[in-house]
Order: sequence, then structure tokens, then C-alpha cells
Amino acid sequence: MAPAFLPLFYFLLFFFFFAFHLPLCFSGESSAMESVPDLQNTMYKVIDGDPCVRLLNLSGPIGCANPGRDKVLAPIIGFENVDGMSESSAILVSFEDFPSLFNRISDDLSFASKVAGVLVKSRTDVQNNLKGFSPDQKFPQAQFAPYHNFSYEWNPIGSGIMWKYYNFPVFLLTESATATIEEFVIRNENKKRAYTSNVAEFDLVMQTTKSGTHDSKSCLKEATCLPLGGYSVWSSLPPINVSSSKQSKPIILAVASMDSASFFRDKSLGADSPISGLIALLAAVDALSHVHGLGDLSKQLVFAVFTGEAWGYLGSRRFLVELEINSDAVHGLNHSSIETVVELGSVGKGYNEGVKNFFAHKEGGSAATDMTMTALKRAQESLLSENGATGHTNNNMLKLNGYENLQLLRLNYLLFFFFSPQNSAISGVVLEDFDSVFVNKFYHSHLDDLSNVNSSAVVAAASLVARTLYILASDSKDLEDSVLASINVNVSLVKQLMGCLLACDPGLSCELVNKYISPTSTCPSHYVGVIVDEPSSTPYPGYINDVPRFVWNFLADITSIPREHINSLGCQQGCSRDEVCIKAETDGKGVCILSTTRYVPAYSTRLKYESGVWNVLPSNSSDIMGIVDPVWTESNWNSIGMRVYTVQNAAYDRIVLFGGIALTILSYLGVAFSRALITKAMKRD
Repeated sequence: MAPAFLPLFYFLLFFFFFAFHLPLCFSGESSAMESVPDLQNTMYKVIDGDPCVRLLNLSGPIGCANPGRDKVLAPIIGFENVDGMSESSAILVSFEDFPSLFNRISDDLSFASKVAGVLVKSRTDVQNNLKGFSPDQKFPQAQFAPYHNFSYEWNPIGSGIMWKYYNFPVFLLTESATATIEEFVIRNENKKRAYTSNVAEFDLVMQTTKSGTHDSKSCLKEATCLPLGGYSVWSSLPPINVSSSKQSKPIILAVASMDSASFFRDKSLGADSPISGLIALLAAVDALSHVHGLGDLSKQLVFAVFTGEAWGYLGSRRFLVELEINSDAVHGLNHSSIETVVELGSVGKGYNEGVKNFFAHKEGGSAATDMTMTALKRAQESLLSENGATGHTNNNMLKLNGYENLQLLRLNYLLFFFFSPQNSAISGVVLEDFDSVFVNKFYHSHLDDLSNVNSSAVVAAASLVARTLYILASDSKDLEDSVLASINVNVSLVKQLMGCLLACDPGLSCELVNKYISPTSTCPSHYVGVIVDEPSSTPYPGYINDVPRFVWNFLADITSIPREHINSLGCQQGCSRDEVCIKAETDGKGVCILSTTRYVPAYSTRLKYESGVWNVLPSNSSDIMGIVDPVWTESNWNSIGMRVYTVQNAAYDRIVLFGGIALTILSYLGVAFSRALITKAMKRD
């Protein structure tokens, strides 16, 4: 190489080494890289978190998503520094400051325009530092209330933020991800004058955003979303003889919900509201299943567990439609035979701060309702007498409050209003852990977890309901106390169910759940999900969420009639007409048992599945609830994720660009000058 080129060559080498080596130095990574994946792992850090996603109804969208079709890239700053935010940024915020941030976003449009994303920290003890947090409304689902006092505040702490539209991504970080992001924010603060910054890249692109379909009707038409829904479960104890020509017995129907809601899609535990009621119902059914002679009772016990109740009472409303058309999903049930409905709502805080109260809210003042209240009192007295015998009295175990006295009606009492137009003689009572306002300070929040409920309260509610149902089904005034005393709830089962359904450890990997199904995840989520294919009374198991599949198998098992001979081939040769197959997921064979347990599709009554497409039906004046039905859907997406990495800032990129241009020009001039010198020297020679 000619001597004239050497200085220029070394200068170019030094410049580009400095330009490309600098970002790696700032990344803090010094490990050896032997492959392209090693390089990618060094440069990019994938962050674990639970997103807020885009939902739609007939009026428009709510929830969170990227604003366009591309990923969002933004520097990360702490919430304490947002006042000095000069560019679009992702904000790292503690949960204590989360409500304040979103209040400011709603009130200050100029500030909101600079928010590129929100990262919410996780901490195990956050409930201890909060007076409460509920992203739901102060009167949840007020449009479905059978009265018009919409200003009443059942949920005084409710902020309503989960029902608003946000044009940026929001993630709830895991604890390990929180530590990673906090480290990145500190680095950014320390490198304000450096040429690099740490950024977050959000992949929360929704198909509805890409296609421009911004409501349920249009997105269903373009197949960019799916309806919220799933499968409810009902079962009878003992099994109903569907082939019998005898007139069916009057039905005592006990119900609970198995879905909840949250600002963050997959963090919908709903421990108190409503899963404590679900666990209490399952424990009550188990207790009753050990009582002999249930088939000789004058009334039939039926249990229903609904999903989609948090999104417009999808499960209970669809259940009634299936009853009206006498579909296969409710084969064996007669709508006109339903005499009494007992619902278990939120019962997990019945033992809260030393106060031991449950509240029985009743609908109407009919003779049937009075009979139900009398049965509750009789069940209470039997439990009190047993506690008194052991020295543990509790005179405040049950308080009774009626709709006609309060002129207020809890939201999910709506079920009884659905029945009343067809049969005004139906009695309805709901057992709750609150009277006039929610005692759950984390209603429809991811903080409504295992720490927010008391197992003793769930056991007490299950005991009360089990004995009440037996009293109602026996229809006898001369019921012996010894019979009621034999109905005892399995405390260990309650604790086991709470560990399985309300925590990640053991979560759905617990022994009880794995006895029946092979769950798709360990951490339970009680989000309703979407209904994927054509609704069916015998759906493909892969289209059913983990919890409904477990509930179906569990109820089918404990309500079944034992068989004398068990087929070693299991369900492989099929089960008889009155049998169902349980445990098929765990051993591949399953077991045929005699049980009346069914799946019931749960989706909006305004929807119809035709030729592979969901269509929105016109509102029907005879369906009062259908008129106000929002028809909730969830946007499709290709992938959801987030990662962080280090990038050069724009000023440094411009320096590199202009430096490169300058070097190119200098190189050209240097070559031209060298040529001229060489040519001139050759001519002299």
C-alpha cells in the first residue's frame, strides 16, 4: 500500500471501530459470542409481562394496543421524571402510582401524546401499601341492572380505567422483569450525555388496528376478532334419568361464576370475586355427594357454573336461551321445573377483620323466597348449635337483607329477573360477603389474589349452602338435626382448590387438577377467553379453557353413580347414552361414569354462527338484556411481546452519517490527489 494511503486507512479503521464498538461497550455485556443467537441474546433482552389488550364492542374499542401496524420503540424513563419528558417515552411506574399516571393521561391530552407505552412494576406486598384498587366502574355493568339508580356506588373505589381506550401498549411486569427494567432506567439516567440509550420495543399490534375495524360488528365481518365466550358447566345430583317417562321433580338450582376480569388480560384471578363462590359451591357439592338417599328427596339438585358473567352475563343469559329452545346442552332440564335459585357470589371475605358476616340478598317476597330464607336460617342454626357445643359461637354468621327493603339489587341477581317473566314463582337468593357496598377493595383487579380471601370464610359459606340445599330438596319440616350434622365440608378440599385455582404454586399443576386434566399452563387465569369454533354441547377439548375442563370433570366425578364393573378399555369403545367420559386427558383412555354433566356454550345472545362466520343479530324488543348487550369481542393478533436493548441516539447517528460522508469525500480526494502525484512522478521519470 502506498505511504500516502496509510494515514487515511488507519483513520477510517479507528473511526468505524469506535462507532460500532461503542454500543456494545455501553450494553455492559462482555461474554464471548460464538454464534448469531449469542449476539442476539447479548443485544436484546426479552421481558416477561402480562399485557392489556384490545377489546371491542358495538360502540367501539377499549383497552390497549400499539397505535399503528408497526412495533413501538421508545426510551424508558421513571414515573418520577415524567414532568421533564421531552420526547415520546415508555414510562416505568410503580403500582402505587399507576392510578395517578392514568388519571393524568385521561386529563392531559398533551401529556398523553408523549406516552409511548407503560411498564407497571410488580411487587409481592403491594396490597399492604394500597387502600384499594379497582379498575372497574363504581357500578359494574349498570346497564344490565333491573332498576335505574345507576348513580349508586357498589364499588366506591372503582376508577373505570379498564373500560377506556388507550392508544399505546401497557404491560404488567413480572418481578424479575421489574428488576431488569429498573436497571435499564438507572443506566439511562447515568448516560444523559452519552451517545446511547436503553429502549423498550413493544410488539402489541392488533389485527383490528391493521384492518381499520374498530367495533365488534365490523371486526367480526372481516374476521379480525373473536367473540368473548367459552363454556359453562352444569351437573345434577343424583344424575337425572333422561330416558324416564316420569314427570321431572322440581329443581333446586345452585349457581356460581368461574370468570373474572382485570386490566391485564391473563392476570384475572378474581379470588374473592367470584372464585371464592365457585370453590364454595364445589365444596358444597362434594359434601352433598357423601349423603345417602339423595335420590329419595322430593326435589332435584342441579348445579351450574357460568363463564362470561363479567362481560355481560354471557353464561347465564345463554343458559336461559338453551333452556327455552330445549337444546342438547341442557337435555334433562325443564325450564318450568326450576323452583329455587341459590347463587354463591363473593364469599371469601366473610371472615374479614374479625367480623363474621354473610349476607343473603333475596329477590321479591314470594312464598318460595320465604321458604328459601327459612332454609338458610335453619342451616345457620344447625351450624351454630354445633359450634356452640364446641365452645365457638358466632351469632353474626348470617344477615338477611331483601331487595324490597333496600331498593337496591346486586348485579348478578339479574339471573332471577331472567326467570321471573316466565315463572314468577321462582325464588332467588344470593349469598355474599357484603351488604350495601363491596368489601373487596381489589374488585376486578389482578390484586384480588389468594392473599385477599380467607379459607375459613369459604368453608363456612360452603357448609351453609350445602345444608340449605338439602333442606330445600327434602321439603320436610321434620328434618332431624342429625341428618344436617352429617353434611360436612371437606376443609382440606377447600384449601386444595384455593391453591390450585388462586395461585401459581402449585396452581394448575396441583395433584387435584392433574387427576382430571392436562392443563396448558401452571398459573390459573379466570379470564373468559374467546369462543373459537361453532358452539357445541360436545366441544373439542382444545377449545375449552383449563378451568372449565377441570370443573366439568370434577363435577361429573363427584355427582356420578358408582359402577360395579369398570371397563379396562376406558372410553375407547365409547360410553353409553347416560354416561360421560372423564380423565381422558390424563391417561389417554378415560373412565365412563353415569353422570348428568354437560357443557353449555357461553356467548352473546346477539350473535349467531353461520357458515363459519359470526353475525350480529338485530336487537329484539322482547329481549331487554339483548338490547343493552355490548357484544364484546377480542382483537386477533399475530404475536405479543416486549424486549429491551441499547441503541445509539439520533445525534450520534448523524455524527456517524456525516463522518462517513466526510471520510468518503476525503477518500475520493485523497485517491485523486495520490493519482495526480503518481502520474506526475511517472512523467518526470
